[in-house]
Amino acid sequence: MTARSANVIHREVVLEDHLVAHLVANQGYLERSPEGFDRDLALDRELLLRFVQETQPDEWNKLAAQYSASAEAEFFTQLEKALKDRGTLDVLRSGLKLIPNIRFSLCFFQPASNLNPVLTQLYEANILSVMRQVRYSRKNENALDVVLFVNGLPVATLELKNLLTGATFRHAEKQYKTDRSPAGEPLLTFKRGALVHFAADQDNVSMTTRLMNGKTRFLPFNRGSAEGGAGNPAIPDEFRIAYLYKDLPDGKAVFGREKWLAILGRFIHLEKTDGKETLTFPRYQQLDAVTRMMVHARQHGPGQNYLIQHSAGSGKSNTIGWTAHQLINLHDAGDQPIFNTVIIVTDRIVLDRQLQNTVAQFEQTKGVVKKIDGTSRQLKQAIQDGARIIITTIQKFGTEHLQEVTGQKDRRFAILVDEAHSSQSGKSAQALADALTREATSSDDVEDIIAAYQKSRGPQANISYFAFTATPRNVTLERFGVPGPDGLPRPFHLYSMRQAIEEGFILDVLQNYMTYKAYYELEKAIEDDPELQGRKAQRRVARFASLHPTAISQKVEVIVEHFRRHVRHELGGNAKAMVVTQSREHALRYYFGLRDYIQKHGYQDVQALVAFSGELRLDGETWTEAEVNGFSETELPRRFDGSEYQILIVAEKYQTGFDQPKLCAMYVDRKLAGLQAVQTLSRLNRTMPGKDTTYVLDFQNSIEDIQEAFMPFHEMTALMETSDPNQVYALESRLRTFGIIDPEEVERFARTYYKGPLDGWDRIKLEGLVREAVQRFEAEEDEGRQEEFRQLLKSFMRFYSFVAQVVRLEDTDLEKLHAYAAWLYRLLPNREVPPDIEITDDMLRLQAFKVEQKEAGSASLTPGMSEPLRPINEFGANPYTEDEKRSLSEIIQSFNERHGTEFSEEDFLRFEQVNREILDEDMTEMMRNNPPDVVFSAYAQAFFQGAIRMFQRDSEMKSIVLSDAEARDQAIRHFFGRALREVREGDGSRM
Repeated sequence: MTARSANVIHREVVLEDHLVAHLVANQGYLERSPEGFDRDLALDRELLLRFVQETQPDEWNKLAAQYSASAEAEFFTQLEKALKDRGTLDVLRSGLKLIPNIRFSLCFFQPASNLNPVLTQLYEANILSVMRQVRYSRKNENALDVVLFVNGLPVATLELKNLLTGATFRHAEKQYKTDRSPAGEPLLTFKRGALVHFAADQDNVSMTTRLMNGKTRFLPFNRGSAEGGAGNPAIPDEFRIAYLYKDLPDGKAVFGREKWLAILGRFIHLEKTDGKETLTFPRYQQLDAVTRMMVHARQHGPGQNYLIQHSAGSGKSNTIGWTAHQLINLHDAGDQPIFNTVIIVTDRIVLDRQLQNTVAQFEQTKGVVKKIDGTSRQLKQAIQDGARIIITTIQKFGTEHLQEVTGQKDRRFAILVDEAHSSQSGKSAQALADALTREATSSDDVEDIIAAYQKSRGPQANISYFAFTATPRNVTLERFGVPGPDGLPRPFHLYSMRQAIEEGFILDVLQNYMTYKAYYELEKAIEDDPELQGRKAQRRVARFASLHPTAISQKVEVIVEHFRRHVRHELGGNAKAMVVTQSREHALRYYFGLRDYIQKHGYQDVQALVAFSGELRLDGETWTEAEVNGFSETELPRRFDGSEYQILIVAEKYQTGFDQPKLCAMYVDRKLAGLQAVQTLSRLNRTMPGKDTTYVLDFQNSIEDIQEAFMPFHEMTALMETSDPNQVYALESRLRTFGIIDPEEVERFARTYYKGPLDGWDRIKLEGLVREAVQRFEAEEDEGRQEEFRQLLKSFMRFYSFVAQVVRLEDTDLEKLHAYAAWLYRLLPNREVPPDIEITDDMLRLQAFKVEQKEAGSASLTPGMSEPLRPINEFGANPYTEDEKRSLSEIIQSFNERHGTEFSEEDFLRFEQVNREILDEDMTEMMRNNPPDVVFSAYAQAFFQGAIRMFQRDSEMKSIVLSDAEARDQAIRHFFGRALREVREGDGSRM
């Protein structure tokens, strides 16, 4: 060996030397000679025997008495069988049993408290060790750079590279894939050997839990760069990966005794799905988030807020599961439990099965997790019984069963909020806090009762909130964020969309973005110009043009040809696409257009499906999704996943909440804005082997529009400034100026409303009081002022609910007005809308239509492209103006200039009262955060009940609603679409 080659070898072990030296000097590891490694058993026999005999001498004496001279051989024989059958993780956690009733623990994990000193001593007796250049195989002399052991059992292997020699962690990954075959090698065998394998250089780390030669998939195990992207930040006088082996100011070392044993005992888990086993090792952001939350909660106790902004692809369900199980075992410095119960709540009305299953999989003690799949009565019982972990939907807290739960204020709760959105400032969130803090009161003073109601809205000393979302809205930040250096709320922990993209956990859906513009030339085909509302007629004209067969046929041609030319071959010919349309009717017409175009051209490689809810009448025929596709709605996800169908056409259904990793392209023919744009396009971001490119063709939005929608959520979501809570008084003053609300009537209302459970006479009395204000509202001749009052009333209710949860208010007048306003809003009559007409071929002719490509290229956001969210600073809506009546010719001219947009249209105006009544905070957020097919049943039930109440004085209409199921269903589905539009197209800065 030449002097030069010897020098190269020396340089290649720089990182290895440094890592091992730190583990030995600072983390309490023993460095063991690789000669002590048993290649057949894949363990350190001597160290394992030492640990067992020193910590469990009585059990070893039993073994020796039973097996005499063969005791050691029997021990290792049974251990080898256990490792093969159960795996290293289970052996570490559950130990080893031998006949007759001899039990050995092979690792002692940190007890939840120090109340039992024996358990603490056993935990401290664990032996962490490290070996270098471990020759592990009987087939060859391959050596692993570093192997970590716990009590002689191998738990991790590391291949290390030195950047100064031109080798990176990617070379280490390649070495595992090409020169570390697990076949016949106990140390490298999945489950049986080391639990995790790391590839590292001085700057980056990746890891895998399963070696499969060339199919091995490594995941980044980096902290994230200082700038918010992938990689690791610089550390003074250290390698960037020092967090593996060195305690830093912001956290303990990953391989340090406390964190490493916690990972082995509380984080790693074996998941079994459909006969397949997966060993899950926490990614760095999951480990860091959970660890930081535990440290903070241990120091500060209950009554805190934690906002976790983790991108899609971050493994949120696992993070929630780990957090829940560790919170129930968390003790303070006095060895007292910090939380009695953990409650995991979700906005989805159908409890997330994946979340349920994930949390349950982490359960190591039977009966800890209680899943509330039934009624709120079941939830009430779980709370009263002191269940440790409860998983439920937030809506169950708003029912009458929970109103009986009292005396919970002395118990401490951790509330984990899945997909935290603004519903956490709504009525269900208030009911949740109320159920967990309410105390029975003997006071008869109405002011005391109202003050108690108001107090229960604000921050509670016995409740901590842990809120998880990838896309926090302004109200989410203000409700759950922690103050940053600038005083503005920010996430407690961040794993950004940018970092997730750069690390390859999700794809950048904006990488290939192409926009098209549709040009219409319309001609008026009637002599007279009917007078009608301008904006609404313009939308009718837009709808007429967008549904015209010529318009759809040209877009269909673009879609099919683009898919066949650019997308179809992806994923070995298994790529899928989604067409996002404006309405159910658009979706069905697109389907027929695609079907006819495919048949006309004889294409055999493209077939389409359509997704829409309920029945849809089109051109005199009634259709359902099942009739069009030829199989049931529940079959669609499975059939679309197969090889027969390539394109799925949707309106609202499946636009969000649909997880199909084979989606490689999206064709957008509807206006998208804000959070809806992010959630819709994110259907494309799922990764799978072979998928590295996505395509978006957009007929409605510009690249600039889409970038603006993504910018608040690309890096850390921030607020421009906090909302001014004093705006609640400004709203109150504006409402008073209308002369509709009488303060004395509000006081009389409160004295009855807050006295306790309301009976029928109470409700009649309250409605009579409120109808006094309704009469004053109806006497207002200015329709614009009527509409302004209506919208301000709604804004006051929503903003008060939000502010009362952020700030501890001590003004019972606001609480009284809030309760009164809720009744008044429901009883206000409909606003009068000018009559509408249907635009038909007799009225308009589409003379020309063409689709022209406008923009093409990358819409991807670059580092630093971010936009803070605006605070809540706009209230109400614009009332009618004088110029809202135009002639049809003026409408056509305006439409041609703007090239048209399409929104849902108002029909069945009698039912607007029902929509307004049922669209409270809970229903609004339920509809915002759930796929339409999931939320429709709850909406339909509320709408039907509201319609019955509305038509109590109208026997004819009531009869129709009750007896004609088809007519009822048509009406309900129409207003469901209206409600979705109102909920999802709102500006986040507007209340």
